[in-house]
Parts: sequence; structure tokens; C-alpha cells
Amino acid sequence: MAGGIALPRVVLAALGAVVVGVAVGQGLSAERLVEAPWYLYLAGFLLAVGLYGSTHDIALGEMRRDLRVLVLAVTLGVLLKALLIAGVMVLVFGKPEYLVLGIAVAQIDPLSVAAMNKSRRMSPRAKSLLAAWASFDDPMTVLLTLYFSVLAFQLSDRSGGPAAGTVGEGSSAFLAGLGWNLVLLLAVAVLWGVPRWWLRRSRLRPGPRPTARTGSALADGLSLVLALVLIAVAAGWMLMAAVAVAGLFLRVGRYGPLVQRAVSVAFVLAAAILGLLLAEGIAPWRGFVLGLAAFGAQVVIGLWVAPRLISGLGRSDRVQLGLGQQNGITAIILALALEPDFPGTVAIVGPAILTVNALYYFTNGAWAAWEDRTGGRYHQDQEGPCGLLQEPMESADTAKP
Repeated sequence: MAGGIALPRVVLAALGAVVVGVAVGQGLSAERLVEAPWYLYLAGFLLAVGLYGSTHDIALGEMRRDLRVLVLAVTLGVLLKALLIAGVMVLVFGKPEYLVLGIAVAQIDPLSVAAMNKSRRMSPRAKSLLAAWASFDDPMTVLLTLYFSVLAFQLSDRSGGPAAGTVGEGSSAFLAGLGWNLVLLLAVAVLWGVPRWWLRRSRLRPGPRPTARTGSALADGLSLVLALVLIAVAAGWMLMAAVAVAGLFLRVGRYGPLVQRAVSVAFVLAAAILGLLLAEGIAPWRGFVLGLAAFGAQVVIGLWVAPRLISGLGRSDRVQLGLGQQNGITAIILALALEPDFPGTVAIVGPAILTVNALYYFTNGAWAAWEDRTGGRYHQDQEGPCGLLQEPMESADTAKP
């Protein structure tokens, strides 16, 4: 479609991996795969890689400008979206365990947002806000998914509790999880800060001392090793909030391209595993309803809630925030992690992801074509104060700086 958004190469690779996974899965037992002792750890490892990559490249200066809005978006916004999606699923199908499905697809995929942000149709402020939103709603969604699964167990009168990284039940599980996330985060912060403090002290001492270049290389290498240890530990206990927050300061410098490659590999590998499980069958109607509810919830947040929290957003920004729902690596891996506790999750979430992304590309392509016909698009030479790109003067909804 003219003026539309092209599929990123990593998304095309993931689609191919799903197809290959479905083909290979015809001769395998998905049940044996899910019950394998390493399966849950692999799902957690892939999820930790994706979360670390999503926050590793966030520009802190851009994030501070809309910090209050961002905090509201990734807390109350994500919770509101999850409740809207889960409410639709429970009302339509009458199964309390579907509560957890709404949370699993509530986040926005940061990889797809990165491709969307190449568009000239959004203001720089809206782009940075959406990128930060997409990065930080992942850990919030993971926390809610893992601990709302306990509630789903209770509401469906199932005995025991979920195996995916919870400690205790109900509020105690949530608080215990936050506590262990904090312990891991503090340990990483100390191990990250002490070598840097030592390097700074070494440069002040007389005699031979490391050069700035050598010190930087050493710090980057230590950060990379520490990031690997963090991901390995977090994967075992699903301590994903620690991973996401650590990504803000645990930067690997010259090894940054390795992080992005690792995220892409994790995405494709998760898609292949998804294909293996989809070979057992899909639930297209339930997946379609879940995907439609997820996309509709973002429309509600973007068009009606966000404008009341964020001043100065023009019409095009508001529309594209409303049409910004995309699902990718986090939704896929959460589905893989939930499958052992809630059999059939992958069969529903798989079609839901396809539905959400089809709606995303169709609606954004249609909006882009409409803007092209009406002349309402953004242009680089219309940049206003504070870096905001403003809409043409004839628009009654002109963005304010």
C-alpha cells in the first residue's frame, strides 16, 4: 500500500522461522517439548535477552522529558490495557484462566516500533515516547503475567500454582518477586559500579595507570560479562524487572551491536519454537478475538487516555499512538512460558499476534494513504519549538510545543 510501512527483515525472518517450525513440528511431540526440563529456562533466557535489548539503547535524556507520562503509561496504562483485553476474553468465552492471555499480549513490540520510528509522520517527541513506552511496558507485562497467572489458577479452581517463576500466592507472590528483582538489581549495580570506581581511582594514582581507551575497553568487557550473568540468573527465576532496569545503566559500549544481534536471534528462535507448538493445532477464532481486543485496547489508550496525559500532541501523533499496537518477541516468549501451566496458550496467542500485526500494518497503511491524499503529513521542514514537528496550519488540531 502506498505510504505504508515495510516489514522489518527480522520480522520476515521470524515469519519464516514459524513456517519452518510448523513443518518440523509435524513429526515431533509438542507435549514432550513443553515438559522438557530445559524448556522453561530457555523461554526465560530468550525473554531476558529481549528485555535487556529493549532498554539497553534507550536515550535517558529523551526519557526524562516525559518521565511522568512514561511511568503512567507503563503502569496504569498497561494494567488498563490488560484488564480491557482480559475482560473481553472472559466475557466472550467465560473462562477465568483467559485473564492471563490479556496481559500476555498487552505490550507493544519494541522491534516493530523501531521500524515504525523511521517514519516521518510522527513528531520526534511522539517517536521517543512510543519507543520508551514499548521498551518499558515489557517488564511490567512480564510481572503482571507471571503473577496474574496465580489469580487465574485460583479463579479456575485449579489446585497448586503456576511453575513460571512465582514464589507464594496472590499478593505475596507479587511482593516476593519484586523483592528478588530488587536484590538482583542491587547486586548488578554494585558489581557494575565497583570496577568503574577502581578505574577512576587508578588514573589518579602516580606511576603506570590504564589509559582512557584501555579503561573503556575493560569496562565494556566487564559490562558484557555482567550482562550475560544477569540474563542467565534472571532466566532461572523469571526476574525480568531487574533485567529491564539494569539495561538502563549496564551499557556494553563497543559491544552494543552484539546485543542487537542477540535480540534478533532470540526473536527468530522464539518464533521457531512457536511454530513447533503451533503444529499441534491453533484456535483461530479465540486468537482473532484476543488480537482484536488487544488492538482495540491500544486504540482506547492512544486516542482517549494518552491525550489527557500528554499535552501538545497533534492529531497525527494521537492517531499513530492509537494504531501503535504490535506484538512480537515478548508476546511469543510469554506464550511459550505460559504453555506448561495453561495448555493451549500458544494455540490462541499465535493467531492473536498475526491478527494484531495484520491490523497494525493495514490501519497504518490506510492512515498513511489518507494523509497523503489530504496533505496532512509531517515534513522535516515544519519543525517547531522544542523539536516538535507541527501539522499544517489549516488543521484545527495543530500540535503545540
